[in-house]
Amino acid sequence: MNIIVLCGGLSAERDVSIASGSLAAAALRRLGHRVVLIDLYFGYRGLYEKPEDIFNAEPDDRFMAVGEEAPDLQAIKAARAQQNDSRMGDNIIEICRAADIVFMGLHGEDGEDGKVQATFDMAGIKYTGTGHLGSVLAMNKGIAKQLFAQNGILTPCGITVNKNEKPYADIGFPCVVKPLSGGSSVGTSIVFSEEEYEKALETAFIYEDNAIVEQYIKGRECDVGVLNKKALPVIEICPKSGFYDYKNKYQSGLTDEYCPADLPPDIAAELQRTAERVFEVLMFNVYGRMDFIVDDDGKVWCLEGNTLPGLTPTSLLPQEAAAVGISYDRLCEIIVNLSLQKYEDGDAKK
Repeated sequence: MNIIVLCGGLSAERDVSIASGSLAAAALRRLGHRVVLIDLYFGYRGLYEKPEDIFNAEPDDRFMAVGEEAPDLQAIKAARAQQNDSRMGDNIIEICRAADIVFMGLHGEDGEDGKVQATFDMAGIKYTGTGHLGSVLAMNKGIAKQLFAQNGILTPCGITVNKNEKPYADIGFPCVVKPLSGGSSVGTSIVFSEEEYEKALETAFIYEDNAIVEQYIKGRECDVGVLNKKALPVIEICPKSGFYDYKNKYQSGLTDEYCPADLPPDIAAELQRTAERVFEVLMFNVYGRMDFIVDDDGKVWCLEGNTLPGLTPTSLLPQEAAAVGISYDRLCEIIVNLSLQKYEDGDAKK
Protein backbone atom coordinates (compact mmCIF):
# COMPACT_ATOMS: atom_id res chain seq x y z
CA MET A 1 0.00 0.00 0.00
CA ASN A 2 0.91 3.66 -0.32
CA ILE A 3 0.90 5.09 3.20
CA ILE A 4 1.49 8.59 4.52
CA VAL A 5 2.71 8.72 8.11
CA LEU A 6 1.68 12.11 9.45
CA CYS A 7 3.63 13.52 12.39
CA GLY A 8 4.96 16.75 13.88
CA GLY A 9 2.46 19.57 13.78
CA LEU A 10 2.48 22.56 16.09
CA SER A 11 1.60 21.07 19.47
CA ALA A 12 3.68 20.77 22.63
CA GLU A 13 4.01 17.07 21.80
CA ARG A 14 5.58 17.75 18.41
CA ASP A 15 8.90 16.04 19.21
CA VAL A 16 7.16 12.96 20.60
CA SER A 17 5.06 12.80 17.45
CA ILE A 18 8.11 12.92 15.17
CA ALA A 19 9.71 10.10 17.16
CA SER A 20 6.54 8.00 16.96
CA GLY A 21 6.03 8.73 13.27
CA SER A 22 9.64 7.96 12.33
CA LEU A 23 9.54 4.55 13.97
CA ALA A 24 6.08 3.71 12.59
CA ALA A 25 7.18 4.69 9.07
CA ALA A 26 10.24 2.47 9.29
CA ALA A 27 8.12 -0.43 10.59
CA LEU A 28 5.55 -0.10 7.81
CA ARG A 29 8.30 0.03 5.23
CA ARG A 30 9.79 -3.18 6.64
CA LEU A 31 6.37 -4.73 6.10
CA GLY A 32 6.62 -3.95 2.39
CA HIS A 33 4.57 -0.77 2.11
CA ARG A 34 5.60 2.36 0.25
CA VAL A 35 5.71 4.94 3.02
CA VAL A 36 6.31 8.68 3.18
CA LEU A 37 6.83 10.49 6.49
CA ILE A 38 5.40 14.03 6.45
CA ASP A 39 5.32 16.82 9.02
CA LEU A 40 1.76 18.17 9.28
CA TYR A 41 2.99 21.74 9.84
CA PHE A 42 5.65 21.93 7.14
CA GLY A 43 4.06 19.67 4.55
CA TYR A 44 6.00 17.75 1.94
CA ARG A 45 9.10 19.76 1.03
CA GLY A 46 10.29 17.66 -1.91
CA LEU A 47 9.46 18.27 -5.57
CA TYR A 48 6.86 16.27 -7.48
CA GLU A 49 4.70 16.54 -10.59
CA LYS A 50 1.89 14.36 -9.28
CA PRO A 51 1.26 13.53 -5.59
CA GLU A 52 1.62 9.82 -6.38
CA ASP A 53 5.25 10.44 -7.38
CA ILE A 54 6.36 10.94 -3.78
CA PHE A 55 5.95 7.24 -2.98
CA ASN A 56 8.83 6.51 -5.35
CA ALA A 57 11.16 9.02 -3.68
CA GLU A 58 14.04 8.07 -1.41
CA PRO A 59 12.63 7.59 2.12
CA ASP A 60 13.41 10.15 4.80
CA ASP A 61 12.67 8.48 8.13
CA ARG A 62 15.06 10.31 10.39
CA PHE A 63 14.48 9.22 13.96
CA MET A 64 14.33 12.13 16.37
CA ALA A 65 15.06 11.54 20.04
CA VAL A 66 12.69 13.37 22.39
CA GLY A 67 14.39 16.09 24.43
CA GLU A 68 13.98 16.78 28.12
CA GLU A 69 11.64 19.73 27.49
CA ALA A 70 8.75 20.44 25.14
CA PRO A 71 9.76 22.18 21.89
CA ASP A 72 9.88 25.93 21.32
CA LEU A 73 6.84 26.39 19.09
CA GLN A 74 7.69 30.00 18.27
CA ALA A 75 10.97 28.82 16.79
CA ILE A 76 9.10 26.18 14.78
CA LYS A 77 6.75 28.84 13.41
CA ALA A 78 9.68 31.04 12.42
CA ALA A 79 11.30 28.18 10.52
CA ARG A 80 8.40 27.74 8.09
CA ALA A 81 8.45 29.64 4.81
CA GLN A 82 4.66 29.54 4.70
CA GLN A 83 4.00 32.45 7.06
CA ASN A 84 0.28 32.23 7.86
CA ASP A 85 -1.96 30.86 10.58
CA SER A 86 -2.65 27.51 8.93
CA ARG A 87 -1.79 24.50 11.09
CA MET A 88 -1.27 22.45 7.90
CA GLY A 89 1.36 22.64 5.21
CA ASP A 90 0.09 23.78 1.81
CA ASN A 91 0.12 20.37 0.14
CA ILE A 92 -1.07 18.12 2.98
CA ILE A 93 -4.57 17.47 1.64
CA GLU A 94 -3.62 16.66 -1.96
CA ILE A 95 -0.77 14.40 -0.89
CA CYS A 96 -2.84 12.54 1.71
CA ARG A 97 -5.57 12.01 -0.91
CA ALA A 98 -3.00 10.09 -2.96
CA ALA A 99 -2.41 7.55 -0.16
CA ASP A 100 -4.37 4.39 0.53
CA ILE A 101 -4.42 5.45 4.17
CA VAL A 102 -2.81 8.02 6.46
CA PHE A 103 -1.14 6.62 9.56
CA MET A 104 -1.76 9.15 12.32
CA GLY A 105 1.53 9.58 14.15
CA LEU A 106 0.33 12.87 15.63
CA HIS A 107 0.05 13.65 19.35
CA GLY A 108 -1.40 16.52 21.31
CA GLU A 109 -3.49 19.39 19.99
CA ASP A 110 -2.64 18.75 16.35
CA GLY A 111 -3.99 15.30 15.72
CA GLU A 112 -5.80 14.30 18.90
CA ASP A 113 -8.37 17.11 19.15
CA GLY A 114 -10.36 15.87 16.14
CA LYS A 115 -9.71 18.78 13.78
CA VAL A 116 -7.42 16.88 11.42
CA GLN A 117 -9.77 13.89 11.48
CA ALA A 118 -12.78 16.10 10.65
CA THR A 119 -10.84 17.75 7.81
CA PHE A 120 -9.90 14.35 6.41
CA ASP A 121 -13.49 13.14 6.72
CA MET A 122 -14.62 16.12 4.63
CA ALA A 123 -11.89 15.43 2.06
CA GLY A 124 -12.59 11.68 1.85
CA ILE A 125 -9.16 10.73 3.22
CA LYS A 126 -8.83 7.47 5.16
CA TYR A 127 -6.78 7.53 8.36
CA THR A 128 -5.90 5.30 11.29
CA GLY A 129 -7.47 5.26 14.72
CA THR A 130 -10.39 7.08 16.29
CA GLY A 131 -12.54 9.50 14.29
CA HIS A 132 -13.22 13.17 14.92
CA LEU A 133 -16.02 12.77 17.48
CA GLY A 134 -14.19 10.37 19.78
CA SER A 135 -11.07 12.52 19.49
CA VAL A 136 -12.95 15.60 20.68
CA LEU A 137 -14.55 13.75 23.62
CA ALA A 138 -11.25 12.32 24.85
CA MET A 139 -9.06 15.37 24.32
CA ASN A 140 -11.23 17.72 26.36
CA LYS A 141 -10.65 16.43 29.88
CA GLY A 142 -13.66 18.32 31.22
CA ILE A 143 -16.04 16.61 28.79
CA ALA A 144 -14.40 13.24 29.38
CA LYS A 145 -14.89 13.60 33.15
CA GLN A 146 -18.58 14.34 32.67
CA LEU A 147 -18.96 11.22 30.55
CA PHE A 148 -17.08 9.14 33.11
CA ALA A 149 -19.38 10.35 35.89
CA GLN A 150 -22.51 9.70 33.82
CA ASN A 151 -21.38 6.15 33.09
CA GLY A 152 -20.26 5.11 36.57
CA ILE A 153 -16.52 5.35 35.88
CA LEU A 154 -14.66 6.55 38.97
CA THR A 155 -12.59 9.65 38.22
CA PRO A 156 -11.05 12.43 40.38
CA CYS A 157 -13.27 15.46 40.99
CA GLY A 158 -12.30 18.31 38.70
CA ILE A 159 -13.16 21.86 37.69
CA THR A 160 -12.30 23.85 34.58
CA VAL A 161 -10.66 27.27 35.00
CA ASN A 162 -10.32 29.91 32.29
CA LYS A 163 -7.27 32.17 32.32
CA ASN A 164 -9.51 35.25 32.55
CA GLU A 165 -11.11 34.04 35.77
CA LYS A 166 -9.81 34.72 39.24
CA PRO A 167 -7.80 31.67 40.37
CA TYR A 168 -9.53 29.60 42.99
CA ALA A 169 -8.95 26.20 44.52
CA ASP A 170 -12.27 24.65 45.49
CA ILE A 171 -10.81 21.22 44.94
CA GLY A 172 -8.49 21.63 47.94
CA PHE A 173 -4.86 20.62 48.30
CA PRO A 174 -3.07 18.67 47.11
CA CYS A 175 -4.48 18.95 43.61
CA VAL A 176 -3.32 18.54 40.02
CA VAL A 177 -3.33 21.43 37.53
CA LYS A 178 -2.94 20.77 33.81
CA PRO A 179 -4.00 22.18 30.43
CA LEU A 180 -7.56 21.14 29.61
CA SER A 181 -6.65 19.46 26.34
CA GLY A 182 -2.93 18.77 26.72
CA GLY A 183 -0.94 15.56 26.81
CA SER A 184 2.42 14.07 27.77
CA SER A 185 2.11 15.90 31.12
CA VAL A 186 3.21 19.15 29.44
CA GLY A 187 2.23 22.05 31.70
CA THR A 188 1.13 19.71 34.50
CA SER A 189 1.84 20.43 38.19
CA ILE A 190 1.04 18.75 41.48
CA VAL A 191 0.12 21.54 43.89
CA PHE A 192 0.26 21.68 47.69
CA SER A 193 -0.42 25.36 48.49
CA GLU A 194 -2.18 28.50 47.26
CA GLU A 195 1.12 29.99 46.08
CA GLU A 196 1.98 26.85 44.11
CA TYR A 197 -1.57 26.80 42.73
CA GLU A 198 -1.32 30.24 41.13
CA LYS A 199 2.08 29.40 39.64
CA ALA A 200 0.69 26.10 38.31
CA LEU A 201 -2.15 27.93 36.57
CA GLU A 202 0.32 30.33 34.96
CA THR A 203 2.25 27.33 33.65
CA ALA A 204 -0.86 25.59 32.31
CA PHE A 205 -2.07 28.79 30.61
CA ILE A 206 1.13 28.98 28.59
CA TYR A 207 -0.28 26.14 26.50
CA GLU A 208 -3.99 27.01 26.30
CA ASP A 209 -6.64 29.30 27.76
CA ASN A 210 -8.33 26.65 29.92
CA ALA A 211 -6.93 24.42 32.63
CA ILE A 212 -8.41 21.58 34.62
CA VAL A 213 -7.88 21.40 38.35
CA GLU A 214 -8.54 18.00 39.82
CA GLN A 215 -8.34 16.09 43.05
CA TYR A 216 -4.95 14.50 43.62
CA ILE A 217 -5.19 10.74 44.10
CA LYS A 218 -2.21 9.10 45.73
CA GLY A 219 -1.50 5.59 44.53
CA ARG A 220 0.05 3.37 41.88
CA GLU A 221 0.00 4.74 38.36
CA CYS A 222 -1.13 2.20 35.77
CA ASP A 223 -2.02 2.26 32.11
CA VAL A 224 -4.07 -0.08 29.96
CA GLY A 225 -4.00 -0.15 26.19
CA VAL A 226 -7.03 -1.31 24.23
CA LEU A 227 -6.66 -2.85 20.78
CA ASN A 228 -9.76 -3.72 18.76
CA LYS A 229 -11.96 -3.21 21.86
CA LYS A 230 -9.95 -5.69 23.94
CA ALA A 231 -7.69 -4.62 26.81
CA LEU A 232 -3.98 -5.43 26.74
CA PRO A 233 -2.06 -6.30 29.94
CA VAL A 234 -1.78 -3.62 32.62
CA ILE A 235 1.51 -1.72 32.83
CA GLU A 236 2.63 0.02 36.03
CA ILE A 237 4.74 3.19 35.83
CA CYS A 238 7.20 4.01 38.61
CA PRO A 239 9.24 7.21 38.09
CA LYS A 240 12.53 7.12 39.99
CA SER A 241 11.91 10.69 41.16
CA GLY A 242 9.01 13.13 41.01
CA PHE A 243 5.93 12.23 39.00
CA TYR A 244 5.45 10.89 35.48
CA ASP A 245 6.17 14.22 33.76
CA TYR A 246 7.44 14.95 30.24
CA LYS A 247 11.08 14.28 31.14
CA ASN A 248 10.36 11.04 32.99
CA LYS A 249 8.14 9.85 30.16
CA TYR A 250 10.65 10.13 27.35
CA GLN A 251 14.16 10.02 28.81
CA SER A 252 15.41 6.47 28.98
CA GLY A 253 16.21 5.12 32.43
CA LEU A 254 14.23 7.67 34.48
CA THR A 255 11.15 5.49 34.96
CA ASP A 256 10.71 1.80 35.74
CA GLU A 257 7.83 0.10 33.94
CA TYR A 258 6.41 -3.32 34.75
CA CYS A 259 4.22 -5.24 32.34
CA PRO A 260 2.22 -7.18 33.28
CA ALA A 261 1.93 -5.14 36.48
CA ASP A 262 2.35 -6.94 39.79
CA LEU A 263 -1.23 -6.39 40.96
CA PRO A 264 -3.85 -8.60 42.59
CA PRO A 265 -5.72 -10.42 39.79
CA ASP A 266 -9.05 -8.82 40.69
CA ILE A 267 -7.62 -5.30 40.47
CA ALA A 268 -5.85 -6.03 37.17
CA ALA A 269 -9.11 -7.40 35.79
CA GLU A 270 -11.00 -4.31 36.96
CA LEU A 271 -8.46 -2.03 35.28
CA GLN A 272 -8.90 -3.92 32.02
CA ARG A 273 -12.69 -3.90 32.23
CA THR A 274 -12.71 -0.19 32.97
CA ALA A 275 -10.33 0.53 30.09
CA GLU A 276 -12.66 -1.29 27.71
CA ARG A 277 -15.61 0.66 29.12
CA VAL A 278 -13.79 3.99 28.66
CA PHE A 279 -12.96 2.94 25.10
CA GLU A 280 -16.68 2.49 24.49
CA VAL A 281 -17.91 5.58 26.35
CA LEU A 282 -15.47 7.96 24.64
CA MET A 283 -16.27 6.42 21.23
CA PHE A 284 -12.74 5.22 20.50
CA ASN A 285 -12.00 3.16 17.45
CA VAL A 286 -9.16 0.71 16.63
CA TYR A 287 -6.87 1.44 19.59
CA GLY A 288 -6.22 3.71 22.54
CA ARG A 289 -4.68 3.85 26.01
CA MET A 290 -6.26 4.71 29.35
CA ASP A 291 -4.48 6.25 32.36
CA PHE A 292 -5.35 5.12 35.89
CA ILE A 293 -4.43 5.46 39.55
CA VAL A 294 -4.98 2.55 41.93
CA ASP A 295 -5.25 4.08 45.40
CA ASP A 296 -4.19 2.57 48.72
CA ASP A 297 -7.66 1.06 49.18
CA GLY A 298 -7.53 -0.69 45.82
CA LYS A 299 -9.98 1.69 44.11
CA VAL A 300 -9.43 2.23 40.39
CA TRP A 301 -9.55 5.88 39.28
CA CYS A 302 -9.54 6.74 35.57
CA LEU A 303 -7.64 9.92 34.73
CA GLU A 304 -8.13 10.09 30.97
CA GLY A 305 -8.12 8.28 27.65
CA ASN A 306 -5.60 8.78 24.82
CA THR A 307 -6.73 8.28 21.23
CA LEU A 308 -3.23 8.33 19.70
CA PRO A 309 -0.87 6.90 22.33
CA GLY A 310 2.85 7.24 21.79
CA LEU A 311 4.86 4.82 19.68
CA THR A 312 8.33 5.91 20.83
CA PRO A 313 10.98 3.56 22.31
CA THR A 314 9.76 4.38 25.84
CA SER A 315 6.03 4.39 25.06
CA LEU A 316 3.64 2.19 27.01
CA LEU A 317 1.34 0.74 24.34
CA PRO A 318 4.12 -1.08 22.42
CA GLN A 319 5.33 -2.59 25.72
CA GLU A 320 1.83 -3.83 26.51
CA ALA A 321 1.45 -5.30 23.04
CA ALA A 322 4.83 -7.02 23.35
CA ALA A 323 3.63 -8.67 26.58
CA VAL A 324 1.08 -10.63 24.53
CA GLY A 325 3.50 -11.41 21.70
CA ILE A 326 2.70 -8.52 19.35
CA SER A 327 5.89 -7.01 17.95
CA TYR A 328 6.21 -3.31 17.15
CA ASP A 329 5.96 -3.95 13.40
CA ARG A 330 2.95 -6.21 13.87
CA LEU A 331 1.25 -3.58 16.07
CA CYS A 332 1.58 -0.99 13.29
CA GLU A 333 0.20 -3.47 10.77
CA ILE A 334 -2.78 -4.30 13.01
CA ILE A 335 -3.55 -0.59 13.42
CA VAL A 336 -3.57 -0.11 9.63
CA ASN A 337 -5.70 -3.20 8.94
CA LEU A 338 -8.26 -2.45 11.65
CA SER A 339 -8.48 1.16 10.46
CA LEU A 340 -9.19 0.09 6.89
CA GLN A 341 -11.81 -2.32 8.23
CA LYS A 342 -13.68 0.52 9.99
CA TYR A 343 -14.29 2.13 6.60
CA GLU A 344 -15.63 -1.12 5.21
CA ASP A 345 -17.90 -1.46 8.25
CA GLY A 346 -19.16 2.13 7.99
CA ASP A 347 -17.82 2.90 11.46
CA ALA A 348 -15.29 5.57 10.55
CA LYS A 349 -16.88 8.71 12.01
CA LYS A 350 -16.40 7.76 15.66
